Amino acid sequence: MTDTPNTTARTVRIGGASGFWGDSMVAAPQLVKSGLLDYLVFDYLAETTMAILASARAKNPEMGYATDFVDIAMKSVLAEVKQQGIKVVSNAGGINPHGCAAALKALADAQGIMLRIAVVEGDDVSALMPELRQRGARDMFTSEVLPDKVLSASAYLGAAPIAAALAAGAEVVITGRCVDSAVTLGPLMHEFGWQIDDYDLLASGSLAGHIIECGCQATGGLHTDWEDIPDWAHIGYPIVECHADGSFIVTKPEGTGGKVIRANVAEQMLYEIGDPGAYLLPDVSCDFRDVTIEQMGENRVRVSAAKGRAPTSQYKVSATQLDGFRCAGSMVIIGIDAEKKARRTAEAIIERTSEILRQSNQPPFTSTYIEVIGSETLYGPHSRTRQVREVTMRVVANHPQKAALAMFAREIAPSGTSWAPGTTSPGGGRPSVSPLIKPFSFLLNTAAVQPTFVLDGSRHAVDIAATTRDPQWSPPPSPESWSDANEPQEEVRLIELAYGRSGDKGNISNIGLIARRAEWLPLLWARLQPEVVEGYFKHLPAGKVSRFYLPGTASMNLLVHDALDGGGPSSMRMDPLGKGMAQMLLDIGILVPRRIAIQARKGRP
Repeated sequence: MTDTPNTTARTVRIGGASGFWGDSMVAAPQLVKSGLLDYLVFDYLAETTMAILASARAKNPEMGYATDFVDIAMKSVLAEVKQQGIKVVSNAGGINPHGCAAALKALADAQGIMLRIAVVEGDDVSALMPELRQRGARDMFTSEVLPDKVLSASAYLGAAPIAAALAAGAEVVITGRCVDSAVTLGPLMHEFGWQIDDYDLLASGSLAGHIIECGCQATGGLHTDWEDIPDWAHIGYPIVECHADGSFIVTKPEGTGGKVIRANVAEQMLYEIGDPGAYLLPDVSCDFRDVTIEQMGENRVRVSAAKGRAPTSQYKVSATQLDGFRCAGSMVIIGIDAEKKARRTAEAIIERTSEILRQSNQPPFTSTYIEVIGSETLYGPHSRTRQVREVTMRVVANHPQKAALAMFAREIAPSGTSWAPGTTSPGGGRPSVSPLIKPFSFLLNTAAVQPTFVLDGSRHAVDIAATTRDPQWSPPPSPESWSDANEPQEEVRLIELAYGRSGDKGNISNIGLIARRAEWLPLLWARLQPEVVEGYFKHLPAGKVSRFYLPGTASMNLLVHDALDGGGPSSMRMDPLGKGMAQMLLDIGILVPRRIAIQARKGRP
């Protein structure tokens, strides 16, 4: 890296105003009002969101971007952003970034504001699909062959095009598909002059982006000890104060709710990263295993610099395909044996509608799924509420034809007068039938993609250094051994020993666990062997478990394969993204020495 005196001492402050498409309308005004920002960044594009955008563009070619970015967020702050000189970076462009930019320009023009808007291009690789199909491209998770027709195909670009657009004078940069952290790393590359081979710094800037990319998940949201987090209604959105050496402080606007604490930031670092020693991004291959996280004062947490290596020679591509239609309906069941009544009701609905399909010579349902919400369906044999007296019956069906599911939707309500006593409904009419948009992910050589940006009507190519070989990984750290064979043991719940947070990567559930005391990590590593976790979740069903050791934060990351019924929009479960997996695992019983059991119980109410 080339340092100059002004960059070495500077602090760049970036506010994360969106964790997904649908985040709160209070975020952008709150952050802008703080007066602390150099940049306001928005992340909108989960894989499920890409499926939704593909469906929207199929209905209306002018759509395909996150409309909230323009109509809600920027509309409320545009004048103030311009006045304060705050620059904005957002991946709200989805699969129509030029449409998003046009809508924002129209808003600015209506308010009499001159705004230089850059659009990053190159992520749309749908034109390459016929050639890739001929080459036998396959899904990176399921090994399925690339489908004949796709609604969209977008490569996950990195931060280099964003940095280049900012250097050219853009005040707002709108991208299509890029990795979530790139909207933060791009400004840091521009402000600090970080080069594309400053891998440690790029990994550190990517970590800063990763911490704020999910909004309030860095300021107390989803924290294991949720009762310790005050004032949810006014929770603060995150700000990172970034330094040229790659370290940064996580904080939030003064006077807001929530709380910025070490444990919660550590939970967010582990969120959905897979192997923490090989977190692969387009700009850099990150290693977070030795990162340290420290409380520096009230609502101020310092995160140390990370390590990085050259990126791989491939981009991840997220494609979407139409895979028929889906309908999910529900009824409320009240009274004795509510769980049994609900399950029999759902089974009868499926049996009746399946017979109707056969009698009319229509294809059968592609798949069906039953859940009884309130009876801990997801817990399987670990459920404690089978005798609950009020539940929601949820029944889901997929079918190639929309009309077949319209019939299915009609046949749900008759259960209210035909079968189980205590059957009712809170209203809302028949469930709707929706297109089933299935994600499809594969790898594409970076040489096949040319990122560009368009600013003031001119298109500029962005050179991305070709990587000739994949990164060399350092060996994983060796966990400390643990021995307590001669000590009396007691069982405690895992939640008394660790914090946890979970999410998804396709059909893989990522569960991050942080020891409440650093000295307990070897104990947790010894007790939570892969076969133990596999056994706990085998009812889902779930596959093998991989685990990774992070000594810097006294934590571990668990990957539970094949655990989410396909994951994302493909999954028929009520928790398709695995958000509840950590909560379930935190309830598992762990044998520990009695002295540790006493310490653990003192630390929790």
